[in-house]
Amino acid sequence: MAVCVAGMNRALFVSGISIYIRSPFSGTYTLSTRSIVASTTHITSMANKATVQQEWLLVDAENEVLGRLASKVAMLVRGKHKPTFTPHVNCGDQVIVINADKVRLTGTKMADKEYQRYSLYPGGQTREKAVDLKARKPEALVEIAVRGMLPKNRLGRRLFNNLHVVVGNSHDHAAQKPRNFDLNTLK
Repeated sequence: MAVCVAGMNRALFVSGISIYIRSPFSGTYTLSTRSIVASTTHITSMANKATVQQEWLLVDAENEVLGRLASKVAMLVRGKHKPTFTPHVNCGDQVIVINADKVRLTGTKMADKEYQRYSLYPGGQTREKAVDLKARKPEALVEIAVRGMLPKNRLGRRLFNNLHVVVGNSHDHAAQKPRNFDLNTLK
């Protein structure tokens, strides 16, 4: 294939590559473009709302360390375990965590770790030890840990709705036919 260019110091764009002709005289020149090869052989596909396939997963939190459990559950909720992961799309799975009351903390964190919340009134800061929070609301330990590992934006708030934490073995999502998921298979 030959390309004709008229004038001097003019740029010729062939499939995104610029070729400059520099010559001391003007006229019409013919260039051979046999050496130009298309370098794009793979097209990256991005998931969107129509192409995302969500499934329901069941995770047992019995005798699991809280932080390790939360990081793996956050990865499932976000969808990072899928080859079609797209950062700006809700492509994660619906995750049901059962036995949230049997999760454990290492060391002396159960007695030392504090959770704080605000009532938005002056002097409305409340601090609570992990032992007291677990006694009052056992699923909150897992929910707070996973929420802290999700993005802090609109997408993160949407992703948090994919998490369902339950105290005990029974849950209300049996109609969805969740698949048992072993966290040890996840890297």
